[in-house]
Amino acid sequence: MTYKEIVELIKLVNKTDLTEVNIKDGEFKLRIRTKDYQSGKQQVFSNVTPALSYQPAGSNYSENPTVSAPKAVETSTPDLPKSTEPQVSSKLVEIKSPIVGTFYRSSTPEKPVYVKVGDEIQVGSVVCIVEAMKLFNEIESEVSGKIVKVMVEDASPVEYDQVLFLVDPS
Repeated sequence: MTYKEIVELIKLVNKTDLTEVNIKDGEFKLRIRTKDYQSGKQQVFSNVTPALSYQPAGSNYSENPTVSAPKAVETSTPDLPKSTEPQVSSKLVEIKSPIVGTFYRSSTPEKPVYVKVGDEIQVGSVVCIVEAMKLFNEIESEVSGKIVKVMVEDASPVEYDQVLFLVDPS
């Protein structure tokens, strides 16, 4: 793995909520951990630089990373006003992300979105794309129904099992 690839991987980890990434390729081992991994607390980072450590096979691993992350600023969530959105019905079905990556509502910026609120979808309909490591994965619906809400902003990072859409199956 080249230095440039490692830097790109660090940038990708910064864009997600991942706390640790381990890569092993033959004798090469790479572990990237964010400060959030070590503390276990929910923290807000500004200009996050994950900890990076390199361990050649057969060497003694040191817990001290070679690049350290900035200090975290703990925040408290202020009381927010009650939402003016309509109450979400318990009969709604969630379409969740099967992978970690970047969420896209259309295949290219010039093309229309796959689905929007109010659209009827069928089982197997492509509802979005999640890009992971330059691979664009079409996410298909496992339920038929009407799109009620899009839960993620276009071109934003998503976690595994994060809700992407709410669907009314009736």
